[in-house]
Amino acid sequence: MKWNAYWRLMRFDKPVGILLLWFPTAWALWLANKGVPPLRLFILFLCGTVFMRAAGCVINDIADRNIDKHVARTKLRPLTSGEVSLPEAFFLLIVLLFAALFILLQLPRNCFYFGLIALFISFLYPFCKRFLDAPQLILGLAFSMGIPMAYVASDLPLNGEFFLLFLINFSWILVYDTMYAMADKADDLRIGVKSTAIYFASYDRMIIGLLQGLFHGLWLCLALENQINLWFYIFWFAAGMVLMYQQKLISKRIPQECFKAFIVSVYYGALMWLAVVGK
Repeated sequence: MKWNAYWRLMRFDKPVGILLLWFPTAWALWLANKGVPPLRLFILFLCGTVFMRAAGCVINDIADRNIDKHVARTKLRPLTSGEVSLPEAFFLLIVLLFAALFILLQLPRNCFYFGLIALFISFLYPFCKRFLDAPQLILGLAFSMGIPMAYVASDLPLNGEFFLLFLINFSWILVYDTMYAMADKADDLRIGVKSTAIYFASYDRMIIGLLQGLFHGLWLCLALENQINLWFYIFWFAAGMVLMYQQKLISKRIPQECFKAFIVSVYYGALMWLAVVGK
């Protein structure tokens, strides 16, 4: 059996993507419930995050199977290297989507519509890299869909707090995926794949810095709508240090350092979750 290859195709060996998708959903669950969410919702959203992230990775690798072989960092992925065949990848995708559908059907009906939107965007995103100068905008939508679903599942309207959190997360995604794209910039230019790292050109660091200031500052606006304490500010400040460290990592645009800056984004997500938990 090819369990190891399937495991890697779903990126379970690299859980960073799961965490980057989970933390914003966790922010929303805790804020929407004004504290610890019901255990049932917590488990459903956590499982849904894992299944949809895995499905997204399989979709991405199916779409990019003829591109990944030309990129040093991705040429050994199971599908493009031949460890997993295309029919096997499609079968795995179907299994993951059925698992995600089962989770989705346990949530309120309105969540189902957001789930369909998320699925559509997940299929669309890999192809956007061929024709859209800033495909990260589409990824920002895909990775933010857990937020409205969390509010709807908690029987809350999509209010001002929701829109602030959505904007925070959308901007954060633009930042960390631009860092990710900076690591692949040379290969992407060679094979014609588009990204914000290419589109922003020499202004990449400045735009990243502006976006970091925007979403980190918006957390304070969000805090004004909630009862906050010193705990929130401690973790908010620590998360700000993560952003400064990322700027240092990308300062010379060295691919390995840019990729490290992307990985470090997990710490920002975790710290802001702790800030929300302790608010």
